[in-house]
Amino acid sequence: MSSKAGTTVIRTARNPEVIVNFQPERVAAPFFLRCGAMLIDYILLLIAPVGMMLLSRSFGNDGARLVGGSLNDTGWLIAILIGLTNFVILPIFSGQSIGKAITGLQIVSSDGGRAGAAKIILRQLVGYGLVAGSLGAGFLFSVLSRSGRALHDYLFGTVVIFAERKYK
Repeated sequence: MSSKAGTTVIRTARNPEVIVNFQPERVAAPFFLRCGAMLIDYILLLIAPVGMMLLSRSFGNDGARLVGGSLNDTGWLIAILIGLTNFVILPIFSGQSIGKAITGLQIVSSDGGRAGAAKIILRQLVGYGLVAGSLGAGFLFSVLSRSGRALHDYLFGTVVIFAERKYK
């Protein structure tokens, strides 16, 4: 058993970590840091299609050949693979996308424990879809709430907190 910032962590054989008295307000990630993590993620997502389009342009393609060419299609295929990996697969295993890992943020369950795979998948796919459908208004919840939770966090029982930075 260990104690950190008013919370107690209890480890048992069946449940490796149970946090007692977890208070998201004390460790919630600030809005602008979450925005920074998301910006990093979206920059990574766009590197392949933009890079392939620039490469295609350097080969002399323009107009319809630039947009309809195989290099452009390859760039978007790579972007889809990067997106699925960064926004779904990495958070399932670590609770972090690359942007969250760089900024030191992590997705956890609202009780402070590890968020399960189903929760992460729903949060990342359905939750972000709803936030995008609301033209980003779902993120305003994290500005207005003391716990720093956005719409998709409330819907699927998660919270984004400060964690260890993986990349320094």
